[in-house]
Amino acid sequence: MSSVAVDPTHTAGERKAREVAEAAREQRWTRPSFAKGLYLGAFDVGLIHPYPALDPDAAARGAAFHQELLEVCTAIDGLAIERDDRVPDEVVDALRRVGAFGMKIPQEYGGLGLSLVDYGRALMLVSTVHPSLAALLSAHQSIGVPEPVHMFGSPEQKQAYLPRCAAGAISAFLLTEPDVGSDPARLGTTATPTDDGTAYLLDGVKLWTTNGPIAELLVVMAVVPPHDGPHGGQHGGQHGGQHGGISAFVVEASTPGITVEHRNRFMGLRGMENGVTRFQQVRVPVANRLGREGEGLKIALTTLNTGRLSIPAICAGGSKWALSIARQWSTERVQWGRPVGEHEAISAKLAFIAATAFALESVFDLSARLADTGQKDVRIEAALAKLWASEMGYRVADELVQIRGGRGFETADSLAARGERAVPAEQLLRDMRINRIFEGSSEIMRLLIAREAVDTHLTAAGDLASRDASLGAKARAAVGASRFYVRWFPALLVGQGSRPDAYGDFGRLGRHVRFVERSSRALARHTFYAMARHQARLDRKQVLLGHVVDIGAELFAMSAVCTRATALRHDDPAAGRSAVDLADAFCAQSRLRVETLFRGLRRSTAASDDRLAGAVMAGRLRWVEDGILDPSQGTGPWIAPAGRAERARPGP
Repeated sequence: MSSVAVDPTHTAGERKAREVAEAAREQRWTRPSFAKGLYLGAFDVGLIHPYPALDPDAAARGAAFHQELLEVCTAIDGLAIERDDRVPDEVVDALRRVGAFGMKIPQEYGGLGLSLVDYGRALMLVSTVHPSLAALLSAHQSIGVPEPVHMFGSPEQKQAYLPRCAAGAISAFLLTEPDVGSDPARLGTTATPTDDGTAYLLDGVKLWTTNGPIAELLVVMAVVPPHDGPHGGQHGGQHGGQHGGISAFVVEASTPGITVEHRNRFMGLRGMENGVTRFQQVRVPVANRLGREGEGLKIALTTLNTGRLSIPAICAGGSKWALSIARQWSTERVQWGRPVGEHEAISAKLAFIAATAFALESVFDLSARLADTGQKDVRIEAALAKLWASEMGYRVADELVQIRGGRGFETADSLAARGERAVPAEQLLRDMRINRIFEGSSEIMRLLIAREAVDTHLTAAGDLASRDASLGAKARAAVGASRFYVRWFPALLVGQGSRPDAYGDFGRLGRHVRFVERSSRALARHTFYAMARHQARLDRKQVLLGHVVDIGAELFAMSAVCTRATALRHDDPAAGRSAVDLADAFCAQSRLRVETLFRGLRRSTAASDDRLAGAVMAGRLRWVEDGILDPSQGTGPWIAPAGRAERARPGP
């Protein structure tokens, strides 16, 4: 146990944060979910196999747009965007002309109405020109004004905003604050109802506002103080008998009182417009509120359910680009009389990149197809796709830099200046890194997925999983839980994966599908053991829950590559043979990772790590820091002196 003192206010704050998050979470499961079944030992391959088909008309429209977008992309100088840290106006105008800002917006509102599959393929393409273009388009459409308005807006709001967004009125999503990241219970921006009941006054500061410095329209999350005013009405929210709570608003960026105070700069994604936005008594009409008061966080989380699929699409694009560069270099570069790709140390990396690139595209493609059908609940699939793709995509970029050696570490401009091909491998590494943080860090994603993964266990456990329940309540809950587990647990002992002839329609990939089925049951058993052991303390076992989530992510990826490769084999036997080879290689690699993760469920260093972290935080290990300049003094090789603050400028 850590020796750091526990502040009682932290406990109260933690409880409030959990209550806010739980209230915003969609708790119903009205449609089947393949990924949820993986965590319960219910491997229902029929939910993803045969591979979900695309609508022919939608696919044709998507292909036509992709060709137009390709022509635009070939004329863009990605290295110039990197050098200038800016997307030129003419590039934005070209994207507007082909309708790129309305890819996801329905045709009835002037958009292209593309499927999620084709939208993701477009992001793959533009991200390989420069990833700031993908950030521009995805922040606008995946989480900006179009998505929440389409999902939660009134008919009047849809008519007012969607055609503008489709025509290229850039939008942004503003939730994060300087002191508030993944804990919306501490949100500081307020929306105070006016006395006459016609508007709200916004006050606060938002940080990391992608597209914020150039946006025309903003989606802003703010807290409406509890009140009994007229804002609720037919569409008002109720919190303890009063209106109020975290709410969502569409805000015109030109409204008086909005100031873009700073344009942030990052290690990657140069060219991305991202800043700090301040609201001072910004008047927002009641008609601009999305949904009810108090529904803002639910709107944000629901928007992110499918909005997160932009990240795996971008990761897939980057990985495919990395594969192309790695293939060319491994063939051209000769060391010790042979191409470097023929040396085992490099061939292993090349195989990893190829197999993972295929898997990344498969994970995105399957998740997007499931979402496009509208018949499956994909909240876990989308979250897993984002988590797994961001982690693996970064590993691919890192391996590309290693394969390229010194040229991988050198910038593209430097390579070009001395007469070599300008390959921005180091840029890919920098650009891919943010995906593990964007739209929910990997650590937060694991907690979110874990909460959904153990939902059935928490429901069955009842008060056993409550820290505040009495001993009597826990005893009664134990009886109810026993009835559930007596029926559920025996089904985890034997399944289809135990039969050597099961899943024969997958051909030689059937052995991997059987492994997924067996591992799914084993994962469910381990989750049950953890629930029985830790009960109400389970949510604090974040390392253990992280392993549970990561196993499920690997199983989902294996399922995606097997069903996609099988479909390709059926549709195009020539390409299908290569796809099966890729899937086979990927599953072999993934199985090793799964086995390591299972070992982590049985043995971990979490307890000793916790003690050591406590010693660090208490200052008992400061002697380890001896021998360097003190970073807190603002000097030294890693700390640049504070520069002059950038001049505040009004929003557009």
